[in-house]
Amino acid sequence: MLDNMLLSLLIWIPVMGGAITVATCSDKNANLARSIALFVSLVSIALCIPLYTHFDTNTFQMQFVEDVPWIAAYHIHYHLGVDGISMPMVLLTTLTTLIVVLASWHAIKNKVAQYMAAFLIMQGMMIGMFCALDSILFYVFWEAMLIPIYISIGVWGSKNRSYAAVKFFLYTFVGSALMLVALLFLYFKANSFYILDFYPLQLTLHEQTWIFLAFLLAFAVKVPMWPVHTWLPDAHTEAPAGGSVVLAALMLKMGVYGFMRFSMPIAPDACMHLFWLMVILSLISIVYIGLVAIVQQDMKKLIAYSSVAHMGFATLGCFMIYGIFEITHDKLDMYMSMEGAMVQMISHAFSTGAMFVGVGILYNQFTSRRIADFGGVVNSMPVFATLFMLFAMSNVGLPGTSGFVGEFLIIISIFKANFWVAFLATTTVVLSASYTLWMYKRVFFGEIVNEKIAALKDVRGLDLGALVLLAIAVLFIGIYPAPLLNLFHASVAHLLQLSITSKL
Repeated sequence: MLDNMLLSLLIWIPVMGGAITVATCSDKNANLARSIALFVSLVSIALCIPLYTHFDTNTFQMQFVEDVPWIAAYHIHYHLGVDGISMPMVLLTTLTTLIVVLASWHAIKNKVAQYMAAFLIMQGMMIGMFCALDSILFYVFWEAMLIPIYISIGVWGSKNRSYAAVKFFLYTFVGSALMLVALLFLYFKANSFYILDFYPLQLTLHEQTWIFLAFLLAFAVKVPMWPVHTWLPDAHTEAPAGGSVVLAALMLKMGVYGFMRFSMPIAPDACMHLFWLMVILSLISIVYIGLVAIVQQDMKKLIAYSSVAHMGFATLGCFMIYGIFEITHDKLDMYMSMEGAMVQMISHAFSTGAMFVGVGILYNQFTSRRIADFGGVVNSMPVFATLFMLFAMSNVGLPGTSGFVGEFLIIISIFKANFWVAFLATTTVVLSASYTLWMYKRVFFGEIVNEKIAALKDVRGLDLGALVLLAIAVLFIGIYPAPLLNLFHASVAHLLQLSITSKL
């Protein structure tokens, strides 16, 4: 019985929890709001246990399916289900919300109930988006989650929060409008909004190209890919720590997920003809944006630009399967490339999300994010410095951390297909080491330039708990990635077959 409504519970319990928090709590009983948010996030994680244990990793079929007519006149259904691609994203979403609640426990002092409610509702909308099998339901969740993140930036952000929030909303909303046009076109072709009904549609190359381009703008903005990445540094810099964590851990993954769920299986011939464009854009994100990150003086901006570079690896892993198919036809390399993209998305969520949590901890005590204002932090915060070093090493791609696994799989898989693409992609190791270690050295081991450094308090309590959870995830994936790879292997194999099968 639980399996038949598990996904709905994961979607609507956080939404109801957010509504109850706003309705019953105020700044006078902020601890009650925090407690409700913690309880709801723990319940969500508890619900993920049967989701994981009952999930069959040997099939690519959708599981835990729920299908109820919603707007019958237009064949729109409340249709949910997960496979090996979406299920890890659901687990990641619930864990991220718990991290946000823990990391925001002491950091947020004003409008605590509204803050916690925004992130609980955001969790529900994001899980709904990852689980939706009806394209209109997908679009509703896709758009609905913009509202709480917009509010979190606009209300709890820094000095230029209004500018950053509006810029974020406009970029993402314009791209989404074209996605809706593509979905409506596919509906009239299939006479159904069911996403899996779009896959067998026989579409001409002309139709596939326009569909691909419509999806491209919507998903490229979310990744974000160069040149539509400019909203991200502003949003990250102005957002509260929790907002930055959600942006890095979840929102950027929505774009790559969209490519996997829509663009590649629906328009495989267009992807084959235009994969070179995606490879070029991905390499620009990796190399050029990596160089931009080196010159940043603000820690949050540096980490934000590094996110663009690392997500470039995920899109490169997705679309280089077409280059591998053209040149070597090696299915093992195609598997590795696609699975590397999946691991890269999840790894980036933990390592970069953790770095944003760390910067938030420093900012709450020091009220500055400028690298030049810090130095010698290791003397005051040795535990924090140790944990931050682990996340920095994962960001660099050190073997034994999660950051190494995805990048290694992608680079090794594309090496035989195109040496120069692999070579340019590998420059991220040098570039990420340059800006990440430079920042770490200046902040933690640099010369003490401010007497306030000595007064910094080391992490403890809930802040320490949040960082330890992230550290465990980074090390576990880095040392033993097999359970994660097994989780999505069958679904990736099916997606790969759909993506390289011509419809012409």
